[in-house]
Amino acid sequence: MTNRFLHSIGGNVALMSVLTMVTVLFSGCAAKLPPLKTVASIDIQRFMGDWYVIANIPTWIEKGAHNAVESYRLDQDGTIATTFTFRKGAFNGPLKTYKPRGFILDTATNASWGMQFIWPFKSEYLITYLNDNYTSTIIARNKRDYVWIMARTPVIPEADYARLVDEVVAQGYDASLLKKVPQHWPDETR
Repeated sequence: MTNRFLHSIGGNVALMSVLTMVTVLFSGCAAKLPPLKTVASIDIQRFMGDWYVIANIPTWIEKGAHNAVESYRLDQDGTIATTFTFRKGAFNGPLKTYKPRGFILDTATNASWGMQFIWPFKSEYLITYLNDNYTSTIIARNKRDYVWIMARTPVIPEADYARLVDEVVAQGYDASLLKKVPQHWPDETR
């Protein structure tokens, strides 16, 4: 019995050592990704308004989202009133609405926010790409776990989409995890 017990402990120690080594190796891989660079400067008033989610690596809330739209409004206190709406599972699925609050963390660039869904926690929200005419953007996170490609229109040309995907990949994301968000607005009004 004693030999079996010692053998069992030895096996568990070996297993724990292997698991620790794997954890360290994977941690080292994640640590090698450099911090994301945000855009140099954003005219925050111009950034406000509706943004259609074209593609994303979705959070659990967003899985199966159709007609996803993120809307921003700058409040007098400098925070961003945010409304995120989508249809769950289909274009005629139940309407889901979330109202997180955005906090501009870097007021020199306006490109680094904390997005608060539940007090007191703020999720990282980095504007890492914004075209000159404020019609397409990429919102990313240093963990490279979630990303959003958004535009002012529900549909963008495939060439533009491909360029945005290339930008997401250049930032260190796995493109195979990106999911296009179905958008269909028959009357083009919201």
